[in-house]
Formats: sequence, C-alpha cells, structure tokens
Amino acid sequence: MIWGWGIPGLQAQQQATVYLSVQDIIDLAAVSGAEVQLFDAEGKLLEKLSTDERGRCKLPGPLPAQGRISVLHADYLPLHTTLAEARQQYFRFFLESKTYNMEEVVFTANKFQEKKEDIPFQIEVINAKTIAFQNPQTSADLLMQQGSVFVQKSQQGGGSPNLRGFEANKVLIVIDGVRMNNAIYRSGHLQNVITIDPNMVERTEVMFGPGSVIYGSDALGGVMHFYSRKPELSGTDKPKIMLNTFGRFATANREKTFHADLNVGLKKWGFLSSFSFSDFDDLRVGNVRPKKYPDFGKRFHYQLRENGQDVMKENDRPNLQRFSGYSQYDFTQKVLFAPGEQATHTLNIQYSTSSNIPRFDRLSQYRAGRLRYAEWHYGPQKRFMGSYRLKLFSQRAFYDQFSLTAAYQSIEERRISRDFGNEWQNNRIEQLDILSLNLDAIKELPGRHELAYGLEGVWNGVASSAFARNIDSGERRPLDTRYPDGGSDMRFLAAYFSHRWELSEQWILTDGFRLSDVGLVARFKDTTFYAFPFHRIDQQARALSGNLGLVFKPAEGWRLSLLASTGFRAPNLDDVAKVFDSQPGNVVVPNPQLKPEYTYNAEATLGKQVGDWFKMELTGFYTLYDNAIVVRPYTFNGQDSIWYDGQLSRVQANVNARQAFITGFNINFWAEIQRWSFMHTLSYTYGQDLSSQVPLDHIPPLFGRGELRYKAKRIESALSVAYNAWKRLNRFSPRDLNNLAFATPEGNPAWWTLNLHLSYALSSRFKLQLAVENILDHHYRPYASRFSAPGRNVLLAVRAKF
Repeated sequence: MIWGWGIPGLQAQQQATVYLSVQDIIDLAAVSGAEVQLFDAEGKLLEKLSTDERGRCKLPGPLPAQGRISVLHADYLPLHTTLAEARQQYFRFFLESKTYNMEEVVFTANKFQEKKEDIPFQIEVINAKTIAFQNPQTSADLLMQQGSVFVQKSQQGGGSPNLRGFEANKVLIVIDGVRMNNAIYRSGHLQNVITIDPNMVERTEVMFGPGSVIYGSDALGGVMHFYSRKPELSGTDKPKIMLNTFGRFATANREKTFHADLNVGLKKWGFLSSFSFSDFDDLRVGNVRPKKYPDFGKRFHYQLRENGQDVMKENDRPNLQRFSGYSQYDFTQKVLFAPGEQATHTLNIQYSTSSNIPRFDRLSQYRAGRLRYAEWHYGPQKRFMGSYRLKLFSQRAFYDQFSLTAAYQSIEERRISRDFGNEWQNNRIEQLDILSLNLDAIKELPGRHELAYGLEGVWNGVASSAFARNIDSGERRPLDTRYPDGGSDMRFLAAYFSHRWELSEQWILTDGFRLSDVGLVARFKDTTFYAFPFHRIDQQARALSGNLGLVFKPAEGWRLSLLASTGFRAPNLDDVAKVFDSQPGNVVVPNPQLKPEYTYNAEATLGKQVGDWFKMELTGFYTLYDNAIVVRPYTFNGQDSIWYDGQLSRVQANVNARQAFITGFNINFWAEIQRWSFMHTLSYTYGQDLSSQVPLDHIPPLFGRGELRYKAKRIESALSVAYNAWKRLNRFSPRDLNNLAFATPEGNPAWWTLNLHLSYALSSRFKLQLAVENILDHHYRPYASRFSAPGRNVLLAVRAKF
C-alpha cells in the first residue's frame, strides 16, 4: 500500500493500490472535495473520483501506461497533466487557489445561495483565507482592508463602516443571520462592529445599496453580513478533532493577540469552541507629515491624576497617542446536530467583552488652555448572543429550503467621563435585551421561477441609568440619563417576498417587496433635570419597500445589470429621545415629531470577464434621500441654549430635511497571469442636502486600494497601496465642521500607504507570517476620523493546526 503517492517508475499494472493526494500549494492543507478525472491516451474519460477530508482518493488499477489526469475544484485553478508526469511527482498535486472566483456564490441577496453573476446587487466577498493572510486586528480593519468600504475611527477601540456615504445606524450589520443594529445605534460614528471576532469569521459579504426588502429598516447604504465558522462533522464513527491556534505581535501598538479554536466532530454531532484575546497598547502614528502641517496629529499633552489632583503632562513622544490602548476577549461556542441529510440544528453562543476603551478624541480636546477632560472612556463593551437555527432541506409544497432563526442578545454600554479638575465622575449605563425570530424559505417554481419569502419579528428593551460619583469621597448623586429613564421598547414586524425569473440564458429578472411595521415607546419618569413638555413618546411607522432588477448577458464574458430599489429606516430611540453633547458646547434634545427616512436608488453595473484570468466591473449609482434625519438648531421650552454637564450649550435636535441626494461610482479590476495577480478598487461618492444646497456629512473623499500578489509553493506575498484623496473644506457639511478640529484648516489631507505581507508554510501544520504596513511611515488620518492611523507597523504571526 502506498500512502499518498505512487512509486516513480513503477508500471501501473504492477501497482496493487495507488493513492492520490491534493494539497493547497501555499499552506499545504488537504483539499477535500476535489474532482479527479482520469482519461486514456485517446482522451476518453475513464473515471471520476473525489478526494476525502484528508485530500486523498484511491486510484483504480491497473492504470493505463499513457493518459491524462485532471484535478478540479471550485475554489482552485484547474490542474491538467499526463499520467507519466503524475507518476514522477508521486501522484501528489498542489493546487493554486483562485484569487477571484468567477463562479462565486453569495447568500446575502436573499438569505439563500445564489450565483453572484445572476443577481443585480453589488456584493463583495471577503473569505477566511484573505482574512488570515491580511491579519486584521479587528472586524473594522477586516472591512477596511477590502478596499471598497470606508472606515472612520474616533479611538483605537472602534471603527465605523461607511457604505456609499451612509454610516452608523444607516447601514446594517448582521452576524449569522441575526441583525446587530438595535434601538440605540446612533447616527454619528458607531464602533460596535469590533465586538465581532475577526478570527472566527468564515466569510463576510458586503452588499452595497438599499437592502430593505430582505433586511428591513436601517439598510439604507447596505448590509454587512458576517458568517462565522461552523462545526465540522466526521461523517463516520471516528471522531474528527482539529485544533487551530495562532499568536500575533505588532509593533505600532504592541499588539499581542492569541486565538485558539477546537473542533470535535462526530457522525451527527459537531462542537466548535473558540477563544480570542487581544491587548493593544497606546498607538504610535506615522512621523512623515505634509510640510505645511508638521504638527498635524501630534499629541502634545496628556492627563494624569497625581496626589489627588489632575495634572496636564507634556508628552515627550508626541507621535504616541497616549491613553488609546485597550484589551478585548471573545468567546464562541457552537453545537451542530445533523440527524440526517434533510435537517440541521445549530446552537450559536457568542460573547465579547473589553477593558475600558478610551475615547481618544475627547481626551485630546482643550478648553481655556488646558485639556477639557480628565477621563472619558467607554466602560467594558459587552455583547452576548445566543441563537438557535433550524435548517430543512427537502422539496415540499411550500419550500425547498427552510430556515428558522431564534435569537437573544444582551448588550451593555457604559460612558464614563470627568472634567479636568472636577472630582465628580459621570457614569451613564445602557442595558439592552433583544429578542428576534426569522422564518425564511425558498422555492423553485415551474417556468424557471424562484421565490424567497419570510417573516421577521424583533423586540428591543432598553433600560437607561446614570449617576455621578465623587472619586475622592465615593459619594454618589443623581445624574440625567442618556435615554428616557422610564424604560423604552422598540419592535419590528415584517413580511417579505423576493422573486427571480430566468427569462432566458441571457435575461434574468429580479423583483421583491417588504411590508414593515415599526413601533417605539419611550417613557420619561424623572423630569428633574429637564422639564420635557411630554412624559412619553409613541411612534408608529409602516413602509412598503421594493426592488426591481435585470441582469443581461449579451455575449460571452459580458454582463449588464440594472437595479431600482427603495430603502426605509424608522427613527430609533437614539434619534427620537436622546439627550447628549454632540460636541462640547452643543446639546441634542429629543424630538417626538421625527419621521422615517426613505431612499430611492438607481444603479447600473457593467462587467467584462475574460476566461479565468481577467474581470472588470464598473458600478454607478444615484440615491434620492427623502426625509433625511440631520442635526439642526432647535429650541427647548423656547430656549436656544441650556446648561448640560456644567456648560451652557446650544440646543440641537434631529430633524427631517426635505431631500438630499448621494451619487457615485465604484470600479473593480482583477487580473491573474500564472502565479501573479493584480487587483484594484476605486470608490467615489458625493452627496448634497437639496433643501439648503450644502454638502452632506458622512461623505468620504475618493479612496481605493491596489494589490499585486504572488503565489508559489509554500509562499504567498502581496504588495499593496491604500489611499484617500483630499477632502477640501468646501466639501464639508456644516455639521461636519466639528471634524476640522481633527484635520487641518484646508480640510482632510490626502494620503497613501505602501504595505507588504508575506506568508510561508513551514509544513502542513505550521505557518509563519510577516508584514510591514505603512512602510514609509506616513502620518495619516482618514476623513472624519479623530484618531490617527498606525505608523510603520511590523507584524509577526505564527499559525498552527493539528
């Protein structure tokens, strides 16, 4: 018996048993599910085989002396060779993964598998191999490294994704079919995406443009759907036990990350457990700045507490963003039960918590010649999710596939602040309990029709509390809450239908609609601090969302898609009933009259594909934004200013603007020649408030990313460039002007970085990774960010699997 290969030179007729093995050329991992085709000398197909979980298959004997062999896999480039050459290499084959999968499938469009080329939506996919190669520190970095998603940061422990000029509560985050957006997702910059463990993400799909038909409220700019890894079954009576682990260190913030996950697979049961820990020190920024602004982004002072007094210290390392470090823990436990081929049951438990996360932008603000705050940080950010999913695979009268997802989430947020020189520390705590139920089904109908439909119900319960604590005496006293202190509820009910019709091989029609009903109740119990003219806010909103798309394939390799879609977003508790300072000197107050906002979107995509080596896509879009929720000057009980946190502040509120528009384009280019591949993505967005003829906020400048990648046996390397154009002052929204305190008098400077990533497989079990990011040590700060990006960063990671 020959284990994994044949003996060179031995005639096939003399071999009793020959095994063929297939491995990934880079990490030497076994490739299961590869199709092996055997041909005789005349090209006649003799046999089709498939590799097992160890990447092996038994070849039939005797093999002909002459002939050919092909090895095929959807995720790899095909391999063709002669039987003579196969014998010389011991029937051991190494496949090169596709940098871009032309036959890629996606799930986000209608929650079930679809070929990407058959749907009119712009969807980008980030797979597990890409994530492992790029080594993102957080899930925000994971999105940013894709190149088409813009990410803003106010502190190191954060990252607010921006899709087509929409950000925060106007884009939807989903994890394993469960919506993360909740009643207190704010409209400014939102940092919650970092509570998703990037080390457990199997794939991420980013859908650009309104996704309200399938996902409902909040999906105005798009949907980011994270799919975490699943337990693997053995399929036999022998257990399948796998351990994956890695450690990583990075110099810019002295990152120390450790991750381990263990899979125990039985015939019908699978268990997957994981743990991740990351510790980030204060971040060092780049030293090479524009000559005109040599001090841009430097931190000259920081605050300390010494001998019971707040002291402002000079920073002897101004490129070090002191008090930006934090740590994070992530746990995942999954249990899979597959009693047969027609059903699976999955229990999914996720928990994420952190240390205190400093709000760097607030800690670096000045007032009257000294630092404004002595403390400002988020308390431990806690996210718990427990979900159960039932999936059925059988052709029934009303479905071919059916999915039920029931979930419970518990979220805790804390905001802790204290003015410089003041012994009273403000503590505001928000606790959310969230229940959700999703029923989704898909059915193929006669005449090449496909119908996807479902029901959704979500309930949010919000409890908001606050107190002030004297850090010297420990005394406590009441404090105004961020949200109504009598408790608040928000619920979502919806039904949707999505239809796809293959009119012919060239034409595919897509259409769908969703009926949504959203209700909100906020109760004000204590009006000691603010004499609100109401004690309760009740809101009810109903909306009908729809889309209509067409895919046309006029000739081999050409593809044109057209899409018209609408988006809907009901005001949440943060929009309607919050009291907070958007920046020192401004205070936002509740507005019970706020109405839902809508988008009306049109987009077109033109794509060209040449074989398996070239693809280019150009997408252009125009979105009419109606009833847009924006912050504007307001009055409270007839006053335009009130006292908030010890400061007289101008009153503002969220209001509905009449109309706005956002337009832009995205270009994706990819080519692969032998072991070299090149990709480039470029995005441009512009938005304007039509009621006041001023630019919209949250609109990033032109940005993009290019990469040249090389693959060889055991080795993978990539040289990449990321860049942003200038965001000039005349492109800033009036609301945006507060961001200028963290930019320059001319706006946000253009920047670019050069980055190198290397990976080397020491064996099939061990891999060494090295990266040098921002090689030229440029100082840069992405638009609207109040926290500078890392300077030159050397990263080292060691990965192992058993």
